[in-house]
Amino acid sequence: MSCRITRRDALAGAAALAAAAAFAPTAARADRTLKIASLKFGTVNWLLDTIKAEAEAKGAPAPFERIDLASTQALTVALQAGQADLTVSDWPWAMRRRIEGETFRFAPYSSALGALMVTKDSPIQKLADLKGKKIGVAGGPIDKSWLLFRAYAHKEVDGDIATMAEPVFGAPPLLSEQLRLGRIDAALTFWNFAARLDAEGYRRLVDVAEVMRKLGLEPPPPLVGFVWREQLFETAGPALEGFFEAVAAANETLRTSDEAWARLKPSMQVKSDAEFQRLRDYFRAGIPGPWDAAQAASSQKLYGLLSDLGGAEFVGPNPRFDPGLFWSPRV
Repeated sequence: MSCRITRRDALAGAAALAAAAAFAPTAARADRTLKIASLKFGTVNWLLDTIKAEAEAKGAPAPFERIDLASTQALTVALQAGQADLTVSDWPWAMRRRIEGETFRFAPYSSALGALMVTKDSPIQKLADLKGKKIGVAGGPIDKSWLLFRAYAHKEVDGDIATMAEPVFGAPPLLSEQLRLGRIDAALTFWNFAARLDAEGYRRLVDVAEVMRKLGLEPPPPLVGFVWREQLFETAGPALEGFFEAVAAANETLRTSDEAWARLKPSMQVKSDAEFQRLRDYFRAGIPGPWDAAQAASSQKLYGLLSDLGGAEFVGPNPRFDPGLFWSPRV
């Protein structure tokens, strides 16, 4: 029997090997399990739960170990202390730490942004109507959405909305309740809280994504993602790349599969089907595409704007945009 291998055979064999490598279970390429710090009830858990479910459906373990924590500050502390390999944060925070000497990298997983919400029958129809009103603001005075909103409002009403209205800073759940009770007139809040209010009949006066566009940030760059130290590539490179392959696959599942959302529904703490659907739709709208040059340019422009608006308190004493912070999977 002849053992002669033709060029066609060689090409077919190479293609088969490439396909096998591409579809090999993530766990087979991982050199160790990654530790991920996440908020106990944070929306990133919907993504992580989907990754876990998809892995289990293939008979493989989840490519991570989850560390549930109670606050965003606890997440970054766990990362900086080496108790976690990755956590979820926004890239302006990671950029500041990178400039200060911590070798952080960032990969976006969501471009979902918040909104300014008012009651359905509120007389507030435009930004000028906010004069003299109480505005709840999720976070503090240097929260990035508030800084951007102030810049946008200045163009629309020719004045500083922070002095024209009365900002009330607080945690998103508290602000939602204050809005329900009529103690504030509007709430600038995170996307998932805006989605829940939307389901209750509250009205979006303006989206933060629209604010970005009006400020020339087009496309609006994703702000939230996974943060880790660059050295992790040396100790767990295959595990890290496998994890981000799983992130992309899970995001695609959540973009297209209603069954995947039905699986998540019991853990989403929803009060109604309308709330469930709004959360699902807002999440889907925030699934980012591949990181590209346009998003990098928008991010640099956003950084410059935040540097001007927030000053050293926001970006630190030596602001500098370092594109090396951003990482995207190899294509």
